[in-house]
Amino acid sequence: MLATTFHTLDWVVLGAYLVIVLALGLAFARKQPQGDEFFLARRSMPMWAVAISVLATSLSAATYIGGPQHAFETNLTYLSANIGGLIAIVVVAAFFVPAFYRYKVTTVYELLGHKFGTAARRAASLMFMLGRVFASGARLFMVAIPFAMITFGSTSPLCLMTSIGIIALGATLYTMLGGIRAVIWTDVLQAILLVVTVGVALVILLQRIPLSIPQIMTALAETKVDDTSKLTIIDRSGDLSRWYTIWTALIGWTLFNVAAYGVDQDLTQRLLTCKSSKSASWAAILSNLIGWPVVALFLLMGLLLFVLYQRPDLMGAAAPEYQIDDSRKVFLEFILHELSPGLRGLMMAGLFAAAMSSLDSALNALASTTIVDFLRTRRVAYASTAGPSEQSDRGASRIAVLIWALILSGFACVCVFWQQETGQTLINFALGVMIFAYSGLLAVFLTALFTKRGNTVSVIAALVVGFICVLLMQDSVASRWAATVGIHDSIAMPWQMVIATAVSFAVCCVGRRPTVSPPPPSPLQHGQPC
Repeated sequence: MLATTFHTLDWVVLGAYLVIVLALGLAFARKQPQGDEFFLARRSMPMWAVAISVLATSLSAATYIGGPQHAFETNLTYLSANIGGLIAIVVVAAFFVPAFYRYKVTTVYELLGHKFGTAARRAASLMFMLGRVFASGARLFMVAIPFAMITFGSTSPLCLMTSIGIIALGATLYTMLGGIRAVIWTDVLQAILLVVTVGVALVILLQRIPLSIPQIMTALAETKVDDTSKLTIIDRSGDLSRWYTIWTALIGWTLFNVAAYGVDQDLTQRLLTCKSSKSASWAAILSNLIGWPVVALFLLMGLLLFVLYQRPDLMGAAAPEYQIDDSRKVFLEFILHELSPGLRGLMMAGLFAAAMSSLDSALNALASTTIVDFLRTRRVAYASTAGPSEQSDRGASRIAVLIWALILSGFACVCVFWQQETGQTLINFALGVMIFAYSGLLAVFLTALFTKRGNTVSVIAALVVGFICVLLMQDSVASRWAATVGIHDSIAMPWQMVIATAVSFAVCCVGRRPTVSPPPPSPLQHGQPC
């Protein structure tokens, strides 16, 4: 039983981490965040903290577990996706962020309300909610795998679903207590812990392998995967079924990351807490630049784990006596079998830090769209003084966090069975579910920012068409009709993003832009207290 390898000292270390995180939430709860402070922190967060929070949110448990798994099974081509990320973040900083600050929005979908009307704004917000449930539910499922392993010694569906409930409860507590300010500062703590733990693991793994670094690099360079070396970063293949090529990096991953940083309230909400548009733009760019070496650390871990477990000819007498029967657990098996008590607990704390940093932000973003885009009446939204309306908002915000935690947990339980059916690596599965919402949302925002076209009907149609396009390109669906229409039955997610976004953009542009009267100015727009 794997649970027997997790000792008392490990539980003490992991418990201490959880106590610190909850204490931060309690500390910010004493300040009683009111109104939009719960979602925007009075736009007073320092740029560097926001950058780290964005990084922590974007990494998640998918990177902590899925990154090593991806490099273990394939090579380093995942790193090339960051090229598209850098291009995308510059686009977002130049066009999207200034627009959000110019309209002084609390959620990015308010911008669409100014352009197309309230119904379009709410439709986009609903699509975000659907996409965020897909993406964050998948990430919650992933972190349940190690939790089930160390707690129950099993990854059976029942153990995984129980673990999902326990993890969701922890993240929900401090998100409900302290709002976005608590989320950002706990993300800073968790990002530092995440990087430190993977760095420690790399050092120990290098000591465990009886080869010098040049010898390891030579062995990996000589190992072939799909006709490429394990050290390959740039793949020039034109194969539409490959996720990580130079072409997907420049086109598909660029669009994907524009959507992630520009139209997804989960990540964009961090940027809206900065003092100015300029600070927010630099926070976005800094988070991307920091992300390059951090992602590289996780991929390097996967390569070294490949040597440890798959190259007994190189390991000799130092080869592990146990086998890896599931690549999803390769990093976890290393933690549980190869690390000493206490250090195991620290590594698992790093894993939970990655999970919490993505789950807490998702809960706050979902709550913000629920309150701002749906529950506020015109009178409450533009009240001139603080009063019962803000008390009501604060209570409703916390109830919304709790409800969304239940919904995310439910979808995470669905993912227990869904991911096994797809057979994808964890990181590909997590990224793939996001584009169901991203394609339509990105098309609508591109129409709003760069054209004078679109209206409520075409916006709603574009969102629906984007979702359907992605659904039709899924392997399980496409394979049923590909033979009759002559379409390849395996289109990689970045190309799915390109196709679905292009179709949705064309649909959105069909409508004529309405004349939308701007709402009365909010007290927030004039610097009055939240």
